[in-house]
Amino acid sequence: MKGTILTIAEHRQNSLREVTFELLALAHELGKAQGLESVCLLLEGEEQSLEGELKGWCERVLVLKAKGLEVFNQEIWQAVILKVMGDRRPFMVLFSHTPWGMDLAPSLSVSSGYPLATDCVSVVIRDGTPLATRQIYGGKLFAEVSLRPSGTYLISLRPGSMRVENPFGLVTQIESLMGIEIPQKTKKVFKEFVDTGAGEIDISQAPFLISIGRGIGEREKLEEIKELAERMGALISCSRPIVDKNWLPKYHQVGTSGKTVKPKVYMALGISGAFQHVAGIKGSPTVIAVNKDKKAPIFRVAQYGVVEDLFKIVGALKETLGG
Repeated sequence: MKGTILTIAEHRQNSLREVTFELLALAHELGKAQGLESVCLLLEGEEQSLEGELKGWCERVLVLKAKGLEVFNQEIWQAVILKVMGDRRPFMVLFSHTPWGMDLAPSLSVSSGYPLATDCVSVVIRDGTPLATRQIYGGKLFAEVSLRPSGTYLISLRPGSMRVENPFGLVTQIESLMGIEIPQKTKKVFKEFVDTGAGEIDISQAPFLISIGRGIGEREKLEEIKELAERMGALISCSRPIVDKNWLPKYHQVGTSGKTVKPKVYMALGISGAFQHVAGIKGSPTVIAVNKDKKAPIFRVAQYGVVEDLFKIVGALKETLGG
């Protein structure tokens, strides 16, 4: 039987999350190079129908529809995936390094005994063994890690690591899974989904964002940035430390725990570029970064970078704009 790479689809509020397609892009890339079949496992509720969105992205979609699969529950997902892994024996299983994956993958590794590499930014297969690249020391260094020999390998991918645009044009077979028991009693119970990002403005729709990070230093400096944004016709956004300090409301936050944005121009002032933040700006075609630290990870994703005190740049921009 042909070896497979199994991708675990992630969905929220009846919509597949974009990271699912990043996982499928990695599975397609590795599968094409190694002769492995790209397979996606979709667990969904009885009234959901998300499998159509996966057509063209992989060679096969395994669909399990059942009551209780409408929302993520680590205990239920783990029981189902363990059963599928036992039946299918995939060469590799791909998860997203999101709250879903961080809850699910380590527990699955312990239960199955399969080796796991988490928070990877790229993966290659060399001599039949996966080699995963991870960032360390705040993203300033890359480390290549290998896994012990195993029949199956577990990998979680950092959101924003793969660029995705259109389906690969693959002929996709939809296969319904039968005879898998769904746990009826779990310690964890879903109550409700609360969108903490809702607020007075919607940064996800803005064509131009000026975003601030801990590099602004003091709360009082925020007014200078607001003034610049007003003159340039931009909205203010920020990284998580600014929200944690209560300098701006949550709905201004960009990143995995905030908003995903795709402005035409994203200007990052004093933002180091942690992966949680970078994942939220991957759709922006033009990223301009200003940071005093020339090794800041934000420069790896920026089209234009300035190593300088951000307030010198802010002052120069104001002077150029006049008024």
